[in-house]
Amino acid sequence: MTRQKIIGIIPARKGAVRFPNKPLALIQGKPMIQWVIEGSLKAKSLDELYVATDDKEIFSISEKAGAKAIMTPSELASGTDRLYFATKSLSYDVAINIQGDEPLIQAEDIDALAGVYLQGEKPEMATLAHPISQSDLASMNAVKVIINARGEAIYFSRFPIPHSRHDAKLFPDGPICLKHVGLYAYTKNFLKSFCEAEPALIEKAEGLEQLRALHLGARIRVLQIKNQTWGIDTPEDLNRLEEWLVRNKK
Repeated sequence: MTRQKIIGIIPARKGAVRFPNKPLALIQGKPMIQWVIEGSLKAKSLDELYVATDDKEIFSISEKAGAKAIMTPSELASGTDRLYFATKSLSYDVAINIQGDEPLIQAEDIDALAGVYLQGEKPEMATLAHPISQSDLASMNAVKVIINARGEAIYFSRFPIPHSRHDAKLFPDGPICLKHVGLYAYTKNFLKSFCEAEPALIEKAEGLEQLRALHLGARIRVLQIKNQTWGIDTPEDLNRLEEWLVRNKK
């Protein structure tokens, strides 16, 4: 059986509303996008690594850090749209969307996601999740996912699903849902179908584009990992990461 060709794409837009110039923000003197690239390059499963950006400075830094860079239009609506635009001319079987605001990305998590396809499974999408804390269960900033017996997503929400009636503390093993990690793998055919489809009503209601995939009837395989993630949404998040790095001397 021919090995699946797996590529990694890091969408990196300069003009984020909550945190302008976020990919260029310095962490211990090094741009955030460089942290993401260096972590991703350690993944053994990626045949190629690209950065899809709308900014020439990010493009230059990315290529110096060891990734290939592709210029994309600024007006693209989402990171997935940026990924799709960048991959139209590329040859691959599976594309992994690596978040550009996860500076402590773990190569083993990328490899776990890619492993779904390398081991012969063929879901339209795959993503990651890990056990959720009580504080994250209550947070509208933390996306929750519940899965079925086959390890596939049933639903995603910012609300504490499925604990609308019975408190999670009543269950001996804690919350039934998991905390979603925004690292996605797409087969080439499904990425095209996904990006060419209109946003679904459930997607608009929750503000979560992965719900479009469920609306389209896709199987989303959810891999459970142990690593906690560091998503940077605001300058305050960046300050907390800097403090953590100093404490842990990494």
